[in-house]
Amino acid sequence: MFQALKPQPEDKILALMQKYKEDPRDTKIDLGVGVYKDANGQTPIMRAVKAAEKTLWEQEQTKSYVALAGDPAFSDAMVQLVLGDAVDRAAVSAIATPGGTGAVRQGFDLVKMANPNAKIYVSDPTWPNHLSILKHMDMPFTLYRYFDNDTRGVDFDGMMADLAQAQAGDIVLLHGCCHNPTGANLNMVQWGEVIALLQKTGAVPMIDIAYQGFGDGLEQDAAATRLIAKSVPETIIAASCSKNFGIYRERTGILMAVCQDTSAKGLNQSTLNYLNRQNYSFPPDHGARLVTMVLNDPALRADWEQELEDVRLSMLTLRKSLADELQRLSGSDRFGFIAQHRGMFSRLGTSADKVELIRERHGIYMVGDSRLNIAGLNAKTIPLLAHAIIDCGV
Repeated sequence: MFQALKPQPEDKILALMQKYKEDPRDTKIDLGVGVYKDANGQTPIMRAVKAAEKTLWEQEQTKSYVALAGDPAFSDAMVQLVLGDAVDRAAVSAIATPGGTGAVRQGFDLVKMANPNAKIYVSDPTWPNHLSILKHMDMPFTLYRYFDNDTRGVDFDGMMADLAQAQAGDIVLLHGCCHNPTGANLNMVQWGEVIALLQKTGAVPMIDIAYQGFGDGLEQDAAATRLIAKSVPETIIAASCSKNFGIYRERTGILMAVCQDTSAKGLNQSTLNYLNRQNYSFPPDHGARLVTMVLNDPALRADWEQELEDVRLSMLTLRKSLADELQRLSGSDRFGFIAQHRGMFSRLGTSADKVELIRERHGIYMVGDSRLNIAGLNAKTIPLLAHAIIDCGV
């Protein structure tokens, strides 16, 4: 049987990580993997998470299963964090998932159950795993224009023209904030136009929000998701706690199904529970419980929000410093987009050949599509990266 298996495509980011590990140069810089790092190159445990974990260790009495949907308190806390008061809580069904990836996968499964013929509209570019999962599930998808390589901003006219082709029941996959891999985001006026188009076509938005708090702040980063959820009949939301709580390895995420017709909540919730049961049965609880403790304890939450804000501001400082250094070296403002992008990533908009040249000549590792992890930089490495970009003719 096993001899019939076929080799699967190599994960480009994981392959890049391996090349980085094997590179003997002391000056090498990792800007590929999508993990936040501080100025010392470490991914720290957030203070509030550490405090909650200590309390949990002291007080936890059992490791028995939780419900199929996960702890209801986790769902309540996350629905409030992401959606605030935008919709009635009775309109939201939710399940805990193994990370944001698990939420995305369960969301696609939900779509497949509800409308097997749905076409998924995906931004070009997008997080590679979106397309990998859709291909694995054999779900039809099409790309819509998003990133303008010339301006390094959003090709909004192209995006709207492509999304106008969506039919009722199709899915439009959107990044709630901090677009991965480009860092280029819509403004609220543009989000309003997207909503009007969704209302006209009847397409259903599915929002992947993995970086809330990394862009313009917790509330600002959720603004588009909230506006969409209250403006259309149905919305699917996949949210991750990996980045903003720093609990990557705990695999903590949530899938929400928002339906303005609250009478549908029972069916929606039972369907989500069923999906969990068929996949991994009961979801992991450790990370979800830590998140719940942090969000529901005023002192822990205040400390978490402050540390998250410090992380956000540090990335903005890195962005500005890199843009300023590139302006100094190039004598032009053509790299000003880096300071305007938000989140962990920016896309330089250069060729794979030049990305490879930067790696070979300077030991700087970024994804082949020229996505670089801003959080992988520090004050010492910014001049090195800027010099490499100019030296390689980006």
